[in-house]
Amino acid sequence: GATSFKPPGALKDHPVRVLVLYGSLRERSFSNLLALECARLLEVMGAEVRVFNARGLPVRDPSVEDHPKVQELRGLCEWSEGHVWVSPEMHGTITSVFKNQIDWIPLNTGSVRPTQGRTTVVLQVNGGSQSFNVVNELRKLSRWMRMPCSTNQSSVPKAWQEFDDDGRMKPSGYRDRVVDVIEEFYKFTLIMREQADFLVDRYSERKEKAEKGRLLSQAEKEAEKDTKDTKKA
Repeated sequence: GATSFKPPGALKDHPVRVLVLYGSLRERSFSNLLALECARLLEVMGAEVRVFNARGLPVRDPSVEDHPKVQELRGLCEWSEGHVWVSPEMHGTITSVFKNQIDWIPLNTGSVRPTQGRTTVVLQVNGGSQSFNVVNELRKLSRWMRMPCSTNQSSVPKAWQEFDDDGRMKPSGYRDRVVDVIEEFYKFTLIMREQADFLVDRYSERKEKAEKGRLLSQAEKEAEKDTKDTKKA
């Protein structure tokens, strides 16, 4: 059903562009395996998918913004129309590997909003019993990044039992749930991308463009604020 779905009146006919982020650096990690499973499903549905490998991405440091891995990640964010986020649970929350990727994605770069209006879907893997700590945290990040999040989600417990030697997810109710989640996300993105520009057209940003000629970066806003405070003093 997803492969033939097209929103009524849709103007965009290119394949949905999806960026997949996952929260581990290990060569065989279950978040990576689940991320690749999602990527394969999306490709079958007709999406164009890029899976970002965070190995070599430096810890967030404004002094190294020209690093090739940083530029790769930011370029993929601007290219994408939707994100798949997958993280293991570590100490009851997302891993530092995953959060570091989000930290490198700015809310704005001049007039460019690398994530605003793009969709997300959230999934997690657990080494033990099922938990929803990670997907809840990912939803919070999605909201903060101004990204509408698909309502469905997946949490895979005892992930080490759910993948075969070839790295494919074994047939099970958990895999069925993953298919459901990705199918909903794919349709959700097809619908949302048609109206993304309209939905993120904010009064405050139109006002700022009219007054300043463009959207200011956060650093520029802070500098402007500091200047005003200095003059008041």
